[in-house]
Amino acid sequence: MNAKSATTMDAESRADESVMQSMADAMRDAASTASEHAAKAREAVADAGPRALRTMSRVTYTSAYVISYGIVYATVFVAQSLPRENALMHGLHDGAVAARDALKRG
Repeated sequence: MNAKSATTMDAESRADESVMQSMADAMRDAASTASEHAAKAREAVADAGPRALRTMSRVTYTSAYVISYGIVYATVFVAQSLPRENALMHGLHDGAVAARDALKRG
């Protein structure tokens, strides 16, 4: 082997080492990035449950509020529009008083 071929082989060896080092660095960076993304994904999944419960709670509350408001508003509107001095209104009043008394006793 002559000096020229030894120098060429030495240069190739250094180039191979450089390529291998670059590959090792890239794989280390990829593994680190994958670990970071996995940690963020775990955090997002852990936070998803409580957020879903809060959303369901808000939807349930809002639905109940809208339904009760609609029923009470419509009932009061109809009751206000009926004439006061007749058998129907006296019966509704007496029934409401009896129901209230039954709840207090019971």
